[in-house]
Amino acid sequence: MSEPKTKATDLDEIVPGVYNWHVRDDRIGARSDAYAVVDRDGAVVLIDPLPIDESLLRPLGTISAIVLTAGNHQRSAWRFRKLFHVPVWAPENAHGLEEEPDNFYASGASLPGGLSAFHTPGPAEVMFTLWWQQTPRGVVFISDLLTHEGRGRPEFVPGQYQDDPMRTRVSVQRVLDHLPADTLCFAHGEPIVGAGKSALRLALELDDEQPSAPAP
Repeated sequence: MSEPKTKATDLDEIVPGVYNWHVRDDRIGARSDAYAVVDRDGAVVLIDPLPIDESLLRPLGTISAIVLTAGNHQRSAWRFRKLFHVPVWAPENAHGLEEEPDNFYASGASLPGGLSAFHTPGPAEVMFTLWWQQTPRGVVFISDLLTHEGRGRPEFVPGQYQDDPMRTRVSVQRVLDHLPADTLCFAHGEPIVGAGKSALRLALELDDEQPSAPAP
């Protein structure tokens, strides 16, 4: 899938060392979000990058890698790989990749920038949540598990757009149980800072499209 046509013109620091930008994504008719993290050495890692005025990224530091959370989040990755001369990391068995990544990763992998990979299938079989270990704030990048319009609770994507809606709910519960999700960074929607755990609980408690378990 090609890049969105719109280019972001703003870059916001949501917590120290984590930056967000977003566009109105003409491919899906909704908001899409991307992130940059700056590690302790000053290296910058881009997560699911979207088009942006590159002059906004360069002051962050030396861009050292690009990490994709899923095959459907290639976005600007290949163009930025050429522009910044950096490797792209993608999940093993990711579908639909338009170019060959420089590296593949699996669940539990330690990634550039102090990121760790946590397998969270549901929206797609090959989809990962990333946990940023370099802050006590507990920043997690939850890909397409939930969306957040910037008001109210995060919500699940309608089931018809997911590979396995029930596994998505299980994945959200696993994030809640196992990761220090103080700050939630969505692939589609405004980040939630400081109330990540309660937001995940609320999404599960008020889920109005809970799929039924398959018959035994």
